[in-house]
Amino acid sequence: MKNTEKTELRQIAVFLGSAKPSVMVYRQAVMDFAEYLAGHDMTLIFGGSNAGMMKLLADTMLRRNGRVIGVFCKCLSARLIRNDLTEAIFTDSLAERKEEMLKRADAVVALPGSIGTFDELFDTLAQRKLRTVTCPVGVLNVNGFFDPVFELLRNSREAGFSSAETVALLQSGKTPEELFGKLEKQSAG
Repeated sequence: MKNTEKTELRQIAVFLGSAKPSVMVYRQAVMDFAEYLAGHDMTLIFGGSNAGMMKLLADTMLRRNGRVIGVFCKCLSARLIRNDLTEAIFTDSLAERKEEMLKRADAVVALPGSIGTFDELFDTLAQRKLRTVTCPVGVLNVNGFFDPVFELLRNSREAGFSSAETVALLQSGKTPEELFGKLEKQSAG
């Protein structure tokens, strides 16, 4: 059953890990996130991998008949390419992949991941600060995963490297509902 609530956030770029962690709370959070997107008729834009958490995210969306756009980098192994997505886009580099995802996004969300996810998140925040990216940016803070990121941002602000406005560019929620409430507010403001 689709949620009929209107939202301006239709296309959601999601950065997340391609590994499959042993802690079930992260896998469940990815499935719940996909259920939320599909239930609110949002389109998932992701790195397109057929491995780990990315696979789980896309599988859950597709089971719910959600729209899924995979942005693949030609530099990655062909065995990771999915052939069952709504749309597939191919880029020559990881930087072009990020650029393509951001160009299509109404909002950006990072889920737990590793250095690729961190790179994507911080690059997006830097572009948001420079206003080359205008959509809201947030993290699904599952099990306190992103708490150290917010501590780092607080340290940067307290040391005088970041302003309060810059730190406020990153939204956080423990649930998709909480996160999208904040992203909607930031998008409207």
